[in-house]
Amino acid sequence: MLIRAAVPQDIPQIMTLAGSSETAAHWSAREYDALFAPEAPERAALVAYEREDAIAGFVVARCGEEWELENVVVDPMFRRRGIGRALIEELMRRARQGGAKDVFLEVRESNAAARALYGKMGFREEGRRPRYYAQPEEDALLLRLVL
Repeated sequence: MLIRAAVPQDIPQIMTLAGSSETAAHWSAREYDALFAPEAPERAALVAYEREDAIAGFVVARCGEEWELENVVVDPMFRRRGIGRALIEELMRRARQGGAKDVFLEVRESNAAARALYGKMGFREEGRRPRYYAQPEEDALLLRLVL
């Protein structure tokens, strides 16, 4: 599995992948387009693939002194193969290179698979946002990893 920076031509596949995941942030095409706009806040978007024409997963994060992991999705056909972990590890490597102090994220309380992965990677719970998510309504757990 290879990882590279996402490009605007990846947006249709990224949106298809996000649409296949109940727990993904479901952004509009306009929001994905904004990832590549010169005036947009700095973000990192990475894709994982075996073949250039088939994205197996992606990650998007807002950059800065602290990075916010905004979306991670792995194609259901490629899950449990370490792709999510590889994407997040590459993201953390880039965050360290950019001088970030930490990475944080929000995750649905019921998303046990994601929470287990984040825990194995060293993220620690530091808060909760009651009823943060809709459809279904659910609390968000705030997790942070100090780099």
